[in-house]
Amino acid sequence: MASNRTRNQDQILQTLQSLNREIAAQDLYIYLQENGHKIGLATVYRSLDVLKQQGAIQVRTMEGGISVYSSLQRDRHHLNCVKCGKAEVMDKCPLHDLEHKVSTDADFKVYYHTLEFYGLCGTCQQSEKGDDRPQDTEVITESIKSGSHPHSSQHCC
Repeated sequence: MASNRTRNQDQILQTLQSLNREIAAQDLYIYLQENGHKIGLATVYRSLDVLKQQGAIQVRTMEGGISVYSSLQRDRHHLNCVKCGKAEVMDKCPLHDLEHKVSTDADFKVYYHTLEFYGLCGTCQQSEKGDDRPQDTEVITESIKSGSHPHSSQHCC
């Protein structure tokens, strides 16, 4: 299918592979513009859609409905905290055997899969207890703003 790709699609795929992280379509558009690529936002969205349908990239929908795209070089699954927004990468994938079985039994070509768990991280669980809070809310808020709180980095990978 790669031979059917446009120059823009190839550029987007190469960019996603070189970034080695997830990125939203609008951020990808800005990145491409800043790096001298003349491409429109609508073309970025169309190209991402084509690449997704070809199985060349994967998409993950974040809390709040924002889609992030990455190359297929990664097999990452996440534990997402619904309170602070932290996303932790899971070390192991429990779905590889199931993916192979589905591919074989259903005669279905799997491009990729995602696995997302939503709940509360350890820090947010402690803050909900209320009695074991080491700091008051104002101090925690300031530490998040300064970047010293463990959940100040809201993006993973």
